[in-house]
Amino acid sequence: MNAIQPSRPHLEPVQSPKVVRQKVRQLRTRQTDALSLETTVKLAVNVFISGVAVSSLVHLLPYHQSIQTKLQEIKFEVKETEQRVDRLETEYKRTTDPQQAKNIMRQQSHLVDPARRQIVLLHKDNKAIQEID
Repeated sequence: MNAIQPSRPHLEPVQSPKVVRQKVRQLRTRQTDALSLETTVKLAVNVFISGVAVSSLVHLLPYHQSIQTKLQEIKFEVKETEQRVDRLETEYKRTTDPQQAKNIMRQQSHLVDPARRQIVLLHKDNKAIQEID
């Protein structure tokens, strides 16, 4: 009689269908509340991040415009410098060309080639109008 008796499984009381429906409804309500809270938090975080992004863009616009202005100025200066370099290259090529040596000497000095004749145009009243080399 003192032997160990097998334990009986605990029997749960049978609940009425009305009580079961109430518990299911409460569970669904809690799930819906949790889901709506989660969605609200996600939405709030996304709105905050969007606000920060828009604010950053607003602060970056003046900086971007100033950089674009500087870039335009630099492009203009580069174009001017390229034109100057082209002009100087042309001048250098001309000055180093042996066939142009006489013309360059004539242009850079006041001397005239002795083989060349000077032409002077006279007006009717014997005044010199123009000299042609």
